[in-house]
Amino acid sequence: MREIPSLMEKDPRNNLIKPGERLDDLQNGYFVIQNPDKFCFGMDAVLLSGFAKIKKNEKVLDMGTGTGIIPVLLKAKTEGGHFTGLEIQEECADMAGRTAAYNGLGSDIDIVCGDIKEAAEIFGAASFHVVTCNPPYMIGTHGLKNPHMAKAIARHEILCTLEDVVSQAAKVLTDRGRFYMVHRPFRLAEIFQVLTKYKLEPKHMQLVYPFKDREPNMVLIEALKGGNPRLQVDPPMIVYEKPGVYTEQILKVYDMI
Repeated sequence: MREIPSLMEKDPRNNLIKPGERLDDLQNGYFVIQNPDKFCFGMDAVLLSGFAKIKKNEKVLDMGTGTGIIPVLLKAKTEGGHFTGLEIQEECADMAGRTAAYNGLGSDIDIVCGDIKEAAEIFGAASFHVVTCNPPYMIGTHGLKNPHMAKAIARHEILCTLEDVVSQAAKVLTDRGRFYMVHRPFRLAEIFQVLTKYKLEPKHMQLVYPFKDREPNMVLIEALKGGNPRLQVDPPMIVYEKPGVYTEQILKVYDMI
């Protein structure tokens, strides 16, 4: 991903970019509008988009979509039929909508400004084949709360909890629908407990390590609505061969090889 300078002054799409925002090239034919003073997507969103398996014509909901990065990446990577992003922060939802418009994806991606806790009321039960989520990781005093509210909401369970996300995902998923999430390993016991409570059976898990000799700092999880107990642990994903040098695994996720 690289930031695009304001070189396309004659492009009418530039009217979609507001002061303080920037346009980033995703290197896949699409772009994303972001505001670095609010919140920018990270590697966890990219890894989740690579981990999620979307079948042809499936309907996908991304909960807490932020600037809409996951729907855009999934549109580029998969043959999914339609993608919806749900975002509670009006400013982020507006940015996500403009990102979809900038890429000419208005018929493929819908952005809805609303509360994850009300997802079933907004969309109705059994509305999606797949739900993805890159939720806030931190609870209580875990981590230092960011003084910028937009970033704090993205990182801390201020407006929704893990149980809010999982319970609503279970409601909007069709039977045998799939839920994909990226989270932190230190909450794995709680994650599995909440998933099974709402009949989302963990089926695949992959731990992500910054370096091969470090502890994992992310976990990718697939859960199946109404699935039978059987968890497959995928080979670990290592991010860096050495400082500043991505592994072949990561380069593949970023479509760089």
